[in-house]
Amino acid sequence: MPDDYYKILGVEKGASEEDIKSAYRKLAHKYHPDKAGGDDTMFKKINEAYQVLSNRERRAQYDRFGKAFDGSGGGTHGGAGFDWRNFADGVEFGFDGRGFEDVGNISEIFDAFFEGMGVKRKRRAYERGADLELTETITLEEAFRGTVKSVKFKAFVACEKCAGLGHFPKEGFTDCAACDGRGEIQESRRSFFGDFTQVRACAKCRGMGKIAKKMCAACSGVGRVSSEKAVELTIAPGIDDGQVIKVSKAGEIGERGAEPGDLYVRIRVKPHEIFRRDGENLIVKQEANLIDLLAHRSVEVKTIGGGKLQLEVPPGFRLGEKLIASGEGMPRLGGFGRGKLFVDLDVRVPKK
Repeated sequence: MPDDYYKILGVEKGASEEDIKSAYRKLAHKYHPDKAGGDDTMFKKINEAYQVLSNRERRAQYDRFGKAFDGSGGGTHGGAGFDWRNFADGVEFGFDGRGFEDVGNISEIFDAFFEGMGVKRKRRAYERGADLELTETITLEEAFRGTVKSVKFKAFVACEKCAGLGHFPKEGFTDCAACDGRGEIQESRRSFFGDFTQVRACAKCRGMGKIAKKMCAACSGVGRVSSEKAVELTIAPGIDDGQVIKVSKAGEIGERGAEPGDLYVRIRVKPHEIFRRDGENLIVKQEANLIDLLAHRSVEVKTIGGGKLQLEVPPGFRLGEKLIASGEGMPRLGGFGRGKLFVDLDVRVPKK
C-alpha cells in the first residue's frame, strides 16, 4: 500500500501550507541522518511528502490521483511528482549526498546544473564548529537540589589575537589569483546524470574571492586555537541518571568566524549509600524494633534533604510492607511537587 503523505507529515488533508511547512521542519530536524537517533529512510519519506504537498498543483494532483500521478504539471522535472529543484536545495531539505560518493559531491553537481539555468545559490565559505558531548557526574543530593557546575574541556576556541577571523581586515585584501576573485572554480565532471560543468568553492580563498594581506600567525589563519574551555552548566532539580543537557553554541568554534557547535552534557548520578532511586520515588531501608512496632511507636527516617521524618506505623501493618511518605521523594523535573519515599523496614526481634 503506498505511503500517505499526509500521515507521514502528521497533518490533516485540509492543512494549510504553513502547517505543512512547520510539520516538515520539525520532522526533518528529528529524523535527519546526521543526528543521533536519525532515520535515513524516514527522512527521505518526509522530504518526498513535503515536495509534493508544498506545491499547490502537485498537491491537487496527489489528492485526486494519489501517489501514482504522472507529475506532468506544475513545472515538475523528472516525473512521479519529484521536483529536482527542491531536491537540489540541500540547505532546506538537509540532503547530504550520502550514497552518491562515487560521483563526488552531489550538491556541487546540482549547483552547476541549476546555476546554468540562471539559478544562483549562496555558498557557505566555512562550516560551523563541531558539536561536543561530555559526561558530568553528580551526587543524588545535587540531583535533588539542583546545582551549577563549571565544566572544563579541551576544544577549539576563537583566537584572541585576530578575534577569530584568521586575518586582520584593517590591513586590506587582494583578489584571489586562483579564481580571479570569483570565489569559485569551474571544472568538468562525468557522472551517472551525464557530463556536468561543476562549480566549486575555490580552495585557496575558501569561496571568498579575496585573500587577506595579513594572516594571523597565532592561529595560522584559521581563526581558532586549541585551548581549555569552561562552561557554566545549570542542572535543574530532579534530573535523572542518563539525561542530556544541551548548551547551545557552547561547542567548538568554527573556522574564521563561523558559528560554534553545541555542547551536549550527559548526566551521571552516583549511587547513594542509603537511598535508592526509582524514577521520581526514593526507597530507603530503615532498622526497626519489633516491640516499637507492636506498641505503634513512630519510626524515625532520614530524608534526602538532610532532615528527619517521624512515620507512624498504622494499625494492621504487615511485616514486609513499606511505609509511604508522600512528597518526600525526588522533585519532578520541569513539573510540580515531588515523588514518594518508600521505607523498607528491617525488623529486629529482641534477644530477650
